[in-house]
Amino acid sequence: MARLYAIIRVRGQADVPPDVEHVLKLLRLHKKYHLTLYPADLPGLEGMLEKAKDWVTWGEIDKATLVKLLKTRGRVPGGKALTNEYVAEKLAEYGVKDIEGLAEALLEGKLLLHKLENIVKPVFRMHPPRGGFDGSVKKPFKVKGELGYRGEKINELIEKML
Repeated sequence: MARLYAIIRVRGQADVPPDVEHVLKLLRLHKKYHLTLYPADLPGLEGMLEKAKDWVTWGEIDKATLVKLLKTRGRVPGGKALTNEYVAEKLAEYGVKDIEGLAEALLEGKLLLHKLENIVKPVFRMHPPRGGFDGSVKKPFKVKGELGYRGEKINELIEKML
């Protein structure tokens, strides 16, 4: 099973160096609290995350959180909510029948969200976390901060932001 990274921008646009701004643009993280999904084995992704580590946090998303994310924050072009009927209609050629099937296909690496851009929007606009962040938004996750790689704990943050 391929690992799927959920990448969230947790810092705003002020004082971002041009090279980091370019990386954030490539990752489609234009604004604070935007979330994108990419397979962990995507070529060049590790270098991009390393470059943007002071503006984003990321980790492996699990199936339950991914299904919940797609149901609550998933959008289709035009801004309408993602529904089971829409997924069944538009993704039938890939053998996907509902949102849970889409989540499985994404986790297994059969579908790439950024390649389905004209069917499902690849960026999820999240709320700020309920109850606030647990640490500083200027320190790495390892030293009681919020930035950088956080592994499975990304799911807890996503739950607070839904």
